[in-house]
Amino acid sequence: MSKSLHFIGIKGTGMASLAKIMLNLGYSVQGSDIPRHFFTEDSLRELQVPILPFDAHNIKDNMTVIVGNAFGDDHEEVVAARQNPSVKVYRYHEFLGHIMKDYRSISVSGSHGKTTTTTLLRDMLEASHNTGYLIGDGRGELHTNDSYFAVEACEFRRHFLAYYPKVAIMTNFEIDHVDYFKSVEDYLSAYEEFANNVEELLIVWGDDPHYGDLKFTKPVWTYGLSDRNKVQAMNIERTKTHSIFDVNVDGKFIKRFNLPLVGDHMILDALAVIAVGIYEGIALDSIESGLQNFKGAKRRYVIEEGQENVYIDDYAHHPTEIKVTLEATRVRYPDKKIVAIFKPHRVGRVYYFVDEFASALSIADKVFLCPFTSIDDQEEGIDIDITYLQDRIPNSDIIDNMDSDIDKLEQEGPAVFVFMSSKDIYDLKDALKTRYND
Repeated sequence: MSKSLHFIGIKGTGMASLAKIMLNLGYSVQGSDIPRHFFTEDSLRELQVPILPFDAHNIKDNMTVIVGNAFGDDHEEVVAARQNPSVKVYRYHEFLGHIMKDYRSISVSGSHGKTTTTTLLRDMLEASHNTGYLIGDGRGELHTNDSYFAVEACEFRRHFLAYYPKVAIMTNFEIDHVDYFKSVEDYLSAYEEFANNVEELLIVWGDDPHYGDLKFTKPVWTYGLSDRNKVQAMNIERTKTHSIFDVNVDGKFIKRFNLPLVGDHMILDALAVIAVGIYEGIALDSIESGLQNFKGAKRRYVIEEGQENVYIDDYAHHPTEIKVTLEATRVRYPDKKIVAIFKPHRVGRVYYFVDEFASALSIADKVFLCPFTSIDDQEEGIDIDITYLQDRIPNSDIIDNMDSDIDKLEQEGPAVFVFMSSKDIYDLKDALKTRYND
């Protein structure tokens, strides 16, 4: 493989992570993308990685080109790369799968919680071993002397089938990416196919409603809160900042953990990682101390407290994720007004889950919705706009990033403002913080 790498769509979260990894491994790295600022590019620029505008002339002889999954084969740079016989071309997931083979790779898949769980996995492993990681929030690091490689593995268009990890966590199985998967059965079949790639062990949330529908041929450890699971959290004490709970394995108490996590979804994510540690033979105290290092993932429930308000930035873009985010906010701030600001991604997801979105968002005291804005929001055969959701949420308002819209948000304070989207809603959060001089 050429030592000269070019990333098409380098600002993508996974692509940015992978670019930094390859730079660490001694490769020459550059990439291309649109000029608009994304949070993922900041660390790339700190490392002096060239980020170029899209142009077919960026493709040079004897390069290895990694193509972001958002870009079709008709993109000008993809065309130039495939037409050049001296250029080796990989899709993002194909290239990552190639790199994973050189390490003891542990992957995290599932509909929700992948980024947080991969971050927890990295923190746990790093307490006792050299550990590389690739996380879907733009973070990535890997060195030749790393023992482990913790990888976020997304089911999007079955891309995780390019990975062959030693161990795989599966957090949950609620259908998503409804523009691609034809049914719940089709969605579950992707996980069954991925499970066949796993060499040693599956660690699966055993209380998932779909767990009984899945047919796995590889060994499975289940985890969860009920006593049907091999690895179980019990006697849970919940505070505004921590969760303290016993862990039983096969019905036998092994340790009480005290972790800086809030919400049962976070307890489950940690429990999956504890199961990995147990399987890998890591000392229980080391598992706990690693998890206690957890500081959160980028754009995953990031809290900033100002003089009057609290600002929370979260990647939630599915109804279940919105529900657990707002419920966790109620636990952490029980006496404060909660204002939800949601920017959706993909009309198909909103169309399919519209009632679930409305129910989840209604946990907040006030709801603001942002219009669809990106090219990949649109899907053939679905002609809706954001009013399709607004009509189902009483007293909700539509806003954009205009001064008059910031006025509307400002009038809701003091409050906990929860900004949720897989897109660039953080611009709106920053504008509101500036208005309050926080």
